[in-house]
Amino acid sequence: MNLGTPCSASATRLMMLGAGELGKEVLIAAQRLGVETIAVDRYADAPAMQVAHRAYVIDMTDPEAILALVKRERPHFVVPEIEAIATSALAEIENSGSATVVPSARAVQLTMDREGIRRLAAEQLGLPTSPYRFASSLQELEAAAVELGFPCVIKPVMSSSGKGQSVARSAAELALAWQEAQTAGRVGAQKVIVEGFVDFDFEITVLTVRSALGTVFCPPIGHRQEAGDYVESWQPQAMSAQALQDAQSMAQKVTDNLGGQGLYGVEFFVQGEAVIFSELSPRPHDTGLVTLASQRQNEFELHLRAILGLPVDPGFRRASASAVIRGKNLGWGPRYAGLETALAVPESDLRLFGKPTASKLRRLGVAVAAGESVEEARERAARAAAAITVSPA
Repeated sequence: MNLGTPCSASATRLMMLGAGELGKEVLIAAQRLGVETIAVDRYADAPAMQVAHRAYVIDMTDPEAILALVKRERPHFVVPEIEAIATSALAEIENSGSATVVPSARAVQLTMDREGIRRLAAEQLGLPTSPYRFASSLQELEAAAVELGFPCVIKPVMSSSGKGQSVARSAAELALAWQEAQTAGRVGAQKVIVEGFVDFDFEITVLTVRSALGTVFCPPIGHRQEAGDYVESWQPQAMSAQALQDAQSMAQKVTDNLGGQGLYGVEFFVQGEAVIFSELSPRPHDTGLVTLASQRQNEFELHLRAILGLPVDPGFRRASASAVIRGKNLGWGPRYAGLETALAVPESDLRLFGKPTASKLRRLGVAVAAGESVEEARERAARAAAAITVSPA
């Protein structure tokens, strides 16, 4: 792969569709290799826009808006970061050969919608999953819940980071769950997936890197969620050799089917020796923020290297953990205090994402830390995150 010089005729250009904290880290990695970067999102001053060569605010659910911007900027790579994207535009870009869609238009189309990836995994590839149904109305949701039993998990088919997700423990909670899914997902008036509850021992993310040289796995990442959103993660997650082999085999099976080059975040429930497919993201995963401390090449660098056709080597270093710093309804331009205390925690570091507004429980930053053991790393990361206080401007 030959790389040019940014802002010149020889530039290698990468356009990020979605400019959140994960996209920001990918663009930082791209900047280090001299890639020209373009950040796009639905609102101004998003995190990745703050480090990009150029930034645009568009409606990414409008295919014409995406196509017009790609025609204007002529990127070599188009890299989606969020779910609410007009995938028809990505298919047109790929079919015309005007840019490489990462990892591929088909992969994005199937994985940005929970229905597509669940049907692929369970019905086409035969991977074990939780029992599930889809519902397009409250009445269909009620019927699905009766069939699957309580408790059950209700998620919008297009959402991430727990947005619009809830657990219904009785029929009386279904109307509220339906309303939450319709108002808090990435897009309104959408179908939901209803999942039977899995009494798992732990959840893992298997970061799976597809490059020109083959498939590489990072050590398994354990994580804990609240309200469907991750609040801490750690690497490595202790598990049996057989369960890990099964998880990697399933991750390879589904990512081989999706194809393309780049990093996939593949999530599983683990229940004893049983490994159950949960979800998949065709991009760096929020739980993978721990790799900022744990690996020689973090998940963002691995994603970029795979995109560019360069060698990848995670290079696990040391037991590490991440803990989320969350916001409240504090409005625009929040202020952060306690950095001196947080960074005094041994082997710790911070990423404050620079999000322009602190809405309810919004992820505003993350503390990462390493230690002699996962337990020590988790304690350090939690202590560093707890030291940060967020206040109104």
